[in-house]
Amino acid sequence: MAQFKPFEMEGMPIEEQPMNWKDMVPAPYDKKAVDAYTRTRIILMNGIENNAVLMSHAIERMHPDPQVKKSMALMRRIDSQQQETINWLNPADQSVIETTLGYEQVAVDLTANLAQNEPDPYVKQTLDFALLEDFDHLYRYSCLYDYIEGGDPEAIVQGNTEVKPGRPTSIEHRHPFDSMRKHYDKDTADIKTKMNYITITAGEQQTMLYYRAHGFMYPDDIARQLYAEIAEIEEQHVTQYGLLGDPNETMLEKMAMIELNEAYLYYSFAQQESDPRIKGIWENFMKMEVTHFNECARLIKQYEGRDIQDLVKADVVEPLVVFEQNKDYVNSVLDAQLDLAPNNMEYVRMRDLPDDWATFGYQRVMNAKGVPSEEVVGKAGPTLAERDQVGNIRQVKQEMARRVEKGMAAVPAR
Repeated sequence: MAQFKPFEMEGMPIEEQPMNWKDMVPAPYDKKAVDAYTRTRIILMNGIENNAVLMSHAIERMHPDPQVKKSMALMRRIDSQQQETINWLNPADQSVIETTLGYEQVAVDLTANLAQNEPDPYVKQTLDFALLEDFDHLYRYSCLYDYIEGGDPEAIVQGNTEVKPGRPTSIEHRHPFDSMRKHYDKDTADIKTKMNYITITAGEQQTMLYYRAHGFMYPDDIARQLYAEIAEIEEQHVTQYGLLGDPNETMLEKMAMIELNEAYLYYSFAQQESDPRIKGIWENFMKMEVTHFNECARLIKQYEGRDIQDLVKADVVEPLVVFEQNKDYVNSVLDAQLDLAPNNMEYVRMRDLPDDWATFGYQRVMNAKGVPSEEVVGKAGPTLAERDQVGNIRQVKQEMARRVEKGMAAVPAR
């Protein structure tokens, strides 16, 4: 397996990086012929670039030095052009729900890959926890796809990712306080942990924004409500993942790690890409991001007096991120962790939650008039709908309903 060695990679001079309009708007892929994992790589890298742009904008508003602002503006413009290039690879005839299924396949197989290669036990547990929730989202949206378009989700996932319930979306709705998480220590965390943190936070952020920006486009009430419901779970995921990062990292340090992460992912995906044209994009953009990373290193040296190698603490970032089948791993997590819930920043069995767990009151409010993620199953054909009746899924729903009824938590203010 090839290795990503950031301090040995060749960059591209930044003055050569701006693109013309024709290159920035490439021909889209054919949705009927594209490999499922080419689609997921495109979706993820769009979110990765979007995250870099948003962070750079935040830094320009907070950093006092005008030279830093200028450097951010230059790198940000290139990241913005990269993001548009990648996003425009999606074809116009790919419907919102078809793209959505791709988003959830990203979430499942990316999270599973990161979790299996995460050295920090707490970060790994957080990844495993959310994995089961995104796995369920893929199932609920598959039911919507069957209902709205008569589509077969297998045409999107191509047999790589199972379509069946995970931790039911109806019991995922948690009080904001129950999304709090502990953060890693920037001085001792492995570089792989930092890369995983940036990758998953950016990926979930993009998913949240996509659902918020597209769910209203459907006239059907169930479709609109389902997008709203799952968008709120994605907000919870962005919150919990974002909190894993050390707030003591400086703005420039965070930006350097984001640019390193971009180069690392482009390199990872160039090793796997089956489409030669898109592989060329990954290789080209990797060289651009190496230059951005080096510019951030220069800024850190100039304004903070620190050497980037002392922050990365590794000559190699490994292993690479790979999109591949993770069915056995997902099922093992499903068997072992279906009834986990977060309490006081730890993960416990549902039976061990205190009666005054804030989420019990919160769910009484949120689910008071019905739950779209449950209602959509009744709209799907029997082949999909019957999957929601397996014993462990019914049991965990019943247990949560029992605990919500028993719980004495006060209903939060609305």
